[in-house]
Amino acid sequence: MTNFESAWFVYGALLLLLATSFVVRLDYVRIGLAAAALVAVPLVLFREPDLGYGALVLAILIVNLAILARLWLRQQQVRFSAEEEALRREHFNGLNAVAARGLIDQGHWISAKRGEVLIRENQAAPSLFYLAEGQATIRRDGADVGRLTDGALIGEATVLDGTHATGTVALASNARLWFVPAAALRAYLAANPDIASALHEGFARALRGKLASANTRIADRASAA
Repeated sequence: MTNFESAWFVYGALLLLLATSFVVRLDYVRIGLAAAALVAVPLVLFREPDLGYGALVLAILIVNLAILARLWLRQQQVRFSAEEEALRREHFNGLNAVAARGLIDQGHWISAKRGEVLIRENQAAPSLFYLAEGQATIRRDGADVGRLTDGALIGEATVLDGTHATGTVALASNARLWFVPAAALRAYLAANPDIASALHEGFARALRGKLASANTRIADRASAA
């Protein structure tokens, strides 16, 4: 193999390492390292024999493949209840099974009664809530301005930075909730920054959904007037 042809494998391995540098999730980092080592294998096979170089490339490949296999086995062993799977699918789908399991385990599932206040206007959200079943109303300055139903996240706009909520959220029916206290969530995400980035994406989707619903309600009221 000529030097020019060998250079393509070098460039390919380096590009894969460059792409891996931008990855946050640890399992994707492992995949990138294994792929870069795999691309470099032909250099070991076709260049002049270099035992040290070849052993290093093979070691990188084998170690990362072994870790990926272990992570895959762990994910296959993770189990979710029906309501946990709904939460994961709707808001944590950017996380693998192990990461989603760890995040969900930071919170608690409860049954709550109609009229209970989850978040108060002009106060920091005490927790992040997931409304698995039931309905909630949003009040601002004493007037109803919105309604939340099954599958909604509550408090995602302010729970991470501690800013004050712009409205009061109270249950309009008996409900089934998952919640995680704000302080516990912030501490967990600080220790797991790869999970934090995926969670922010889920929060952004939830906020876009609420904005779309609000725009629809405004348009409906305008057409009815």
